[in-house]
Amino acid sequence: MSVKRISQFFNPTSVAVIGASNNASRAGFIVMRNLLQGGFKGPIMPVSPTHKAVHGVLAYSSITKLPMVPDLAVICTNKHTVTDIIVELGEFGCKNAVVIAAGMSIEQKESLKTAAKAANVSLLGPNCLGLLIPHIGLNASFSHTVTSPGKIAFISQSAAVCSTILDWAKNKEIGFSYFVSVGDCLDIDFAELLDFLGRDAKTKAILLYIDNIENIRSFISAARAAAFSKPVIAIKTGKTAAGALAAEIHTGGKQSSDAVYDALFQRAGMLRVSDLTELFAATQTLAMHPKLLQIEQLTILTNGGGPGVMAVDSLLQSSGKLTQLSEETRAALNKVIPQSDMTSNPVDIFGDSSPARYKQALEILLHAKEVKNLLIIHTPSAIAPSEEYAQIIAQTLNTLPKMARPYVITNFMGEDAAYPARKLCSTHAIPTYRTPEGAVRAYMHLVIYRRNQKHLTQTPESNTDNAKINKSAAKELVHQFLADQQSYLSTHQSSQILAHYGIECIQTEVAYTPTEAKEQAIDLGFPVALKLISPSIPSKSEVGGVVLNLNDAQEVEQTAFAMLLRIKNTYPDAIIEGYSLQKMAPRAGANEIRIAVKTEPNFGPVILLGEAGTGLEFAQAAVALPPLNMNLAKYLIAAAHDKGVLKDRILPEKVDKYRLCALLTRISQLVIDQPDITSVELNPILASNGQFLVLDATITLSHYQVQSNRKRLSIRPYPIELVKNVTLKNDTKAVLRPIKPEDEQAHQAFDQSLSKEDRYKRFFGELPQFNHDQLAKMTQIDYDREMAFIITQEQAGQNLTLGVSRVLMDPDKIRAEFAIVVRSNCQGLGLGGMLMQAAIEHCKSQGVQVIEGITLPENTGMIELARKLGFKITRDFEEGSINMVLTL
Repeated sequence: MSVKRISQFFNPTSVAVIGASNNASRAGFIVMRNLLQGGFKGPIMPVSPTHKAVHGVLAYSSITKLPMVPDLAVICTNKHTVTDIIVELGEFGCKNAVVIAAGMSIEQKESLKTAAKAANVSLLGPNCLGLLIPHIGLNASFSHTVTSPGKIAFISQSAAVCSTILDWAKNKEIGFSYFVSVGDCLDIDFAELLDFLGRDAKTKAILLYIDNIENIRSFISAARAAAFSKPVIAIKTGKTAAGALAAEIHTGGKQSSDAVYDALFQRAGMLRVSDLTELFAATQTLAMHPKLLQIEQLTILTNGGGPGVMAVDSLLQSSGKLTQLSEETRAALNKVIPQSDMTSNPVDIFGDSSPARYKQALEILLHAKEVKNLLIIHTPSAIAPSEEYAQIIAQTLNTLPKMARPYVITNFMGEDAAYPARKLCSTHAIPTYRTPEGAVRAYMHLVIYRRNQKHLTQTPESNTDNAKINKSAAKELVHQFLADQQSYLSTHQSSQILAHYGIECIQTEVAYTPTEAKEQAIDLGFPVALKLISPSIPSKSEVGGVVLNLNDAQEVEQTAFAMLLRIKNTYPDAIIEGYSLQKMAPRAGANEIRIAVKTEPNFGPVILLGEAGTGLEFAQAAVALPPLNMNLAKYLIAAAHDKGVLKDRILPEKVDKYRLCALLTRISQLVIDQPDITSVELNPILASNGQFLVLDATITLSHYQVQSNRKRLSIRPYPIELVKNVTLKNDTKAVLRPIKPEDEQAHQAFDQSLSKEDRYKRFFGELPQFNHDQLAKMTQIDYDREMAFIITQEQAGQNLTLGVSRVLMDPDKIRAEFAIVVRSNCQGLGLGGMLMQAAIEHCKSQGVQVIEGITLPENTGMIELARKLGFKITRDFEEGSINMVLTL
């Protein structure tokens, strides 16, 4: 669906209810009641063949009898009639429909989807609660309650969860910009909604309740774009195998491992919460603080020592940080708190503190330069009711401008005594929680979200290992193995492919009989390791298919016979291809790790990292989505340590993490380059002296079949096919290529090289030079929906950026905006034409229909270049600018 159409879907001026009813037990009754009570200003038209009026509103016997074409139709009939109604709506001219019906079979859903596409009708649902847009008074749902306008958008696949959230939000006085139940996502899905809501000025934060995601690449692109501008929080069901099966039955989609979804959410810069309690807490926190924290450190003010300690424990156990109070702040507090001359964080003003002392301490902390985040804890006090303290907090905060005051959350402990205080805080948009631990957990949502966002904008180190990669030679080997009908490659075969990516495997020989094994062992030299080669048994060590430290030829032969006999008895149908033999590697002092690649439903290939051993499943590994750069590889290693699946051993040498990052990026490149590889298993890998030696490797192959509606990789990798050498007008050589995250430093130098005049022409004003976050967004782009071409040239040992062209496509890839700028001292070398032509060709390849740009009248060079390339040039006298439009 186009952005324009989804905008129309969510801004209707008239609504028809198909299947409206006066029967209180029917969905058509509730939807009509909600629409009429919601305050919607447009026509509400019930369609019912059995009722002359519904809720007192004149009804129409059929769609064709409606006096006008509705912008939105809410279908409340049973599942067997929905497809025919969609066809009728399409013929009548209605383009948007909400389908409430649940329990549709796969065949019925496919029939509905096909009919909607043919009728050009956009669908929300089926199996959904409906749609609420409070700011226009639209409640096109069968919800049991109403909601008020707010800044949070909520999207859920579960209608039951929608009802729960609405009930909770009403109690907490939290409103919504949009409240959308998507149900089975037959047409409108999370990606399209994220694109719409990410651009919506009324929405400051987005909450998602997800059972399953079908189009992962579209979701990541949309979520990443939205998360750059506002918090996006998700709760994903199906953490357990049974839960995943239930989610699959609920939505009909294939389920991937929960750990892979963790990797997805972090990669997109989102925040994941684990349950509804956390989601409620995150909703409340973000409703009142949708921006990134400036710093992570938290200051705690309490009138009880115990609750303060509880908060500190919870914070530190969650990897949070305490603020270090300055000497100036501590001295000021010591004057206020007579019982102490050693005030620290948490700041305990004691249970007998009067409201006046409470206010004094609060004012000191609110004005302290080091205090950017403040948790205020209050236990029931005999001195004054909790509500009085809440009033002090609200009044004191109101004396400070919003931009100048710290982020404040509160915890009023207790029930009856504390309820009025919590209610007052909610009224004044101050987040409030029932327990210290709950307040800290809510605060950590903001911290984790900040960390995930920082991950998105960190500049990766350059990886100098690319010279070790020979993509074409590896591809020839893969094709040869497949031509020979070999889909399972053991170590001696896998090592041939891995070698072309700089991944070293131990020397491995192959024997087909116990006698050959004995002879190979003699040639290798003792001691040796003997391993069974069998595609039927994935974990051979668990069934005695691996024996180490064999010290003579006779022992090798006897062990090979015994191994064969044991496997035949245990797995009589197993395919046995022979034995592999390796000289025992020195393992003393070496770390042993395991890296794997698995292909997951919807996601495609994913990379796993853990410790060496048997049965590396997602629970025993950290997971990442390719492509990886050095930074992302570093986060994967950190995640493995945090998860406890990779431990720092007490050994003479630690694992060289820089080289491990480089190894992971090469494995990532292998995954990207070789689509016929479905899995890789490297176990164990000996890490010693900065080197990594693979002792056992298996690769599985399968001819990759391109699917028209799904990409192989979840994230589009660097488009290396667009790199080319160019010759400038001064006969010097340069490289035209897409920008990389590693180009940030060079791009900063390029930005600094522009003259004031060139910056003014490009940015329509005197903008300051770009900071790190801005440069990161310019260099760490989503190649699936935007492109930046640069021309680089080596000068004095440095790669300089000479010019850049950018195209930003809308999510539908129908229109694209372009911009171009050339280094001030390099103009006249033909750079502009090359960069613009590259942008045009890329847009053509993506199916873009129109490219447009804006410049100033004085930028004559850009105007003439656009004219030569076929752009239509018009002048906007009101705006004082030149519009350039090219129809492709």
